[in-house]
Amino acid sequence: MTGAGEGESLSLTRLLLRYRTVKELHEEKGYTVRDLCSLVHIARSSYYKWLKHPKSSNELENEKISTAIQEIYKEHPDKGHRRIRNDLEKDYDIRTSNKRVLNLCRVLHIQSTVKFRKQGCTRNASDPQVTAQNRLHREFWAGHPNEKWLTDVTEFKWYEGPIIHKLYLSAILDLCDRRIVSYVIRDRNDNKLVLTRLIKLFWKIRMHIRCSTATVDSSTPAEPSTRNCWMPG
Repeated sequence: MTGAGEGESLSLTRLLLRYRTVKELHEEKGYTVRDLCSLVHIARSSYYKWLKHPKSSNELENEKISTAIQEIYKEHPDKGHRRIRNDLEKDYDIRTSNKRVLNLCRVLHIQSTVKFRKQGCTRNASDPQVTAQNRLHREFWAGHPNEKWLTDVTEFKWYEGPIIHKLYLSAILDLCDRRIVSYVIRDRNDNKLVLTRLIKLFWKIRMHIRCSTATVDSSTPAEPSTRNCWMPG
């Protein structure tokens, strides 16, 4: 629930934004103050009073933060108010609260361009398209290498201006020693990404088996490496 202090601060910030808009349009475009005040629903007397009255330190600070917020959002439209607040502190040496940045973003009509689906592949869905068979039964361990593999695909996204770029990392983890035994990076998340990763892993295991077999002397028994020579059943 919004407190009285927060509501008053937000209303004041919106009013100041209207005053600034009237001033800028009057000076730059030559529109009359009367028409502009009527358009944004403020009294001319209030505008002139604001124009002649010296700005408070809080008003000056809000203007400074608002200008920085607009610069950050112009370069990174995917950022929400929390990440904008981090950039304010890191790049502009402005230390303020998430609440204040959120209020100013609302006044400036700034919000992240990244939207999350209500039902995605990583969220619970009431009617999932595919239900995978539970083969592990929460037994996330293995007694031998290559007995149990886990796999996942991670999406990496970055912006160059308005253009979105994506890369996909597909990796296989062995539950025996929790090592990454194979991975592939591609710019498309499709079947080829998964198949390429599996082919690389099978080829690696096959080559290790050949190498281990070739080095075993027939007259001297040797213990081959379990990782190199044990195949999944």
